Amino acid sequence: MDLLQTLLATLVALGVLVTIHEWGHFWVARRCGVKVLRFSVGFGRPIWMRKGRDGTEYAIAAIPLGGYVRMLDEREGDVPESLRDQAFNNKSVYQRIAIVAAGPLVNLAFAVLAYALLFLSGISVVVPVIGEIVPGSPADRASVPAQQEVLAVDGREVQSWNEINLRLASHVGETGAIEMTVGEPARGVARTYRVPIEQWDVDLERESPLTAVGIRPWRPEVPPIIGQLLPDGAAVAAGLESGDRILSVNGEPIGDWLALVEVIQASPDTRLDLMIERQGQERSLVLVPGRREMPDGAVKGYIGAGVAPFEMPADMQRTLSYGPVEALVAGVEKTGQMIGLTLESIGKMIAGVISVKNLSGPITIAKVAGTSAASGLESFISFLAYLSVSLGVLNLLPIPMLDGGHLLYYAVELVRGRPVSEQVQMLGLRIGMALLFSLMALAIVNDLARLF
Repeated sequence: MDLLQTLLATLVALGVLVTIHEWGHFWVARRCGVKVLRFSVGFGRPIWMRKGRDGTEYAIAAIPLGGYVRMLDEREGDVPESLRDQAFNNKSVYQRIAIVAAGPLVNLAFAVLAYALLFLSGISVVVPVIGEIVPGSPADRASVPAQQEVLAVDGREVQSWNEINLRLASHVGETGAIEMTVGEPARGVARTYRVPIEQWDVDLERESPLTAVGIRPWRPEVPPIIGQLLPDGAAVAAGLESGDRILSVNGEPIGDWLALVEVIQASPDTRLDLMIERQGQERSLVLVPGRREMPDGAVKGYIGAGVAPFEMPADMQRTLSYGPVEALVAGVEKTGQMIGLTLESIGKMIAGVISVKNLSGPITIAKVAGTSAASGLESFISFLAYLSVSLGVLNLLPIPMLDGGHLLYYAVELVRGRPVSEQVQMLGLRIGMALLFSLMALAIVNDLARLF
């Protein structure tokens, strides 16, 4: 069921984003008088196709990792004299720029609308109250206090941990200070602290920027009650069932779920004597956690069990909701923030500040799509918006084979007054293909490393 959900979520995510991207090219091409021969979602052999009244073939192809709009073009075949004015290559450079730019720009517009929809309907977030400060961390050196709410980062108001993480992520690889304002809004108390960083190296594979800066969010005490179980896990082998409450391990009382996790992770292949409560009765079990090797080489215990659902206290939750105009403005601001973060990340990856290990491919996208779909419609729409921003920004990069590469050629044509030669374009195409295929291979290798 989880695999089916992941596949469906991935197909929906890619299908929606590819369709709107290609529709952007298609819609502007038609408005510019270009004849569109085929509108395809996916590559390869079509598994469904029909011809519209406009003469365009509409197709869904077997490989759902992209799509294309094939336009009439004299460079790709003979064009009848009567249709030459409808060929893409015979349109003005401004029209060609509009057609090529439309795809990624529609992706960015979709992200704005998706975020605006979320803000309009209301987003539920956890109030960002600091639980603990890690000793010796940057936040500790700045004397950032615990048990207070984070109100702003670098002078910009924040209302959720997600916003804080995004603000902190923009400082990865930098030297200087991060300004964090924390306080107690109910009492009107607030103070700004300068958190020192020096060539701030954050391994985004293993930790979030929030964790790296030394802040642990406040969390309620979570009862150590077993929830979901993996059928082949150590928990099931020991006889644990959903709803069991762990009372003690090796005679030591267990107060909450995190304490149980710490004991299990520290005990791979080690016998643990449990005392549990099941349906009001106490009983003992023997549990031997399996072992899981972490990316850093450390080995931790693992039993294949999740915590039972629990509710966050009402006073620690807030709903971010706006009117139509405010929601649209917030959607534009959020999209702009994500564009900036994406460009910064690409720049820092090229400069070697951020490891290329953070590059993700289709496997990671599929996993995130499945997880976000399982978390609810709000999470899935947020994921779609983020992925749409990434698709829009990446396609605008000046790399031959991408939309941005074509835009670069047209910009040169505007300056020179004549098109870039076919020889130069073919050379750029080969370079672009080599670069993109290399990046794709690296992303897939990273995906497989995370998976195994």
